[in-house]
Amino acid sequence: MSRILVVGCVSFDTVHLELSPAPAARRTIKTIGGAGLYTALAAAKVGAEVTLFAPKPSPMPDLLKPVEAMLTWVGPEIDIEHMPSLEIIHHGQDRATLLNASWGAEHLLQPESLRQLVDTHFDITHIAALSSPTRQLEFMTFLKDVKANQVISVGTYARAIAADSATVNELLAGSDAFFMNKNEANLLFGEGAIVPKEYQLIFVTTGGDGVDLYTADAENCVQFEQVEAEQVEVVDPTGAGDSFCGAAL
Repeated sequence: MSRILVVGCVSFDTVHLELSPAPAARRTIKTIGGAGLYTALAAAKVGAEVTLFAPKPSPMPDLLKPVEAMLTWVGPEIDIEHMPSLEIIHHGQDRATLLNASWGAEHLLQPESLRQLVDTHFDITHIAALSSPTRQLEFMTFLKDVKANQVISVGTYARAIAADSATVNELLAGSDAFFMNKNEANLLFGEGAIVPKEYQLIFVTTGGDGVDLYTADAENCVQFEQVEAEQVEVVDPTGAGDSFCGAAL
C-alpha cells in the first residue's frame, strides 16, 4: 500500500454550474472542496494510506466527518469560520472561472510542523495548491532539507502562474511529478515545448480528452503519451484535476 502525505487545504465552496446552454439551467451548490481535499480523497479511494496536512476545523462539521474517517488528518485546529472558501463558476466545455478565493487560516500551515511527519516513511509527498507559489516553495525547500531523496509532487493553478511564473517554474524544476491542466500549461510554456528532467513525470489534463503525459529517460529522451478519458456525463467538474492527481499518485 502506498503511503502519501498531502499538504493542502480543505475549503467550504460555492459552485455555480452552467453545464447547459440555457441560462435558467444554472445551479448553485454549497459544498466542501479544496485541492488538498480532492487529492487526498482520491488517493485514499484507490487504496493509498493518506495523511492530510491541512487546517482542521474544531468542532468537526458533519459534512467533513466522513473525510476524517477515510484518512489521517493533521494540522492546526481552527474555528469553522476561518476555513478557506472558494467561489467557482463552471461554464461547460472545460471552462471555469475562479470568482473569489479566501485562504482563511491557511497561513497557519508551517513547514516546521512537518518535521516529525517527514521522519515517517512516505512514498510520495504532494504539495497541493496553496495561497501562493512562494508558500509551496517553502514546503518543498523544507522537505528537501529535512530528508534527501524524497519523491515530491506539486500541483498549480492559473492565478499562481499569472502572479509568479518564475516561482512556479522553480517548483516544476524541483519536483518529481507535476500536475497542471491545459490552460495552465499554455500560461506556463506558451508556444515552448514541455521538457521534463530525467525520470520526472509531467501531467497535463485536457478535460474530456484525457491527459498528456511527459517524461524523460536517462538519456533525456522525452517520451510523450496521450491517455484518453472515459466518456461520462458531466455533473460537477470541480476538483477533477486534483482527483486525477490523487489517483495517479
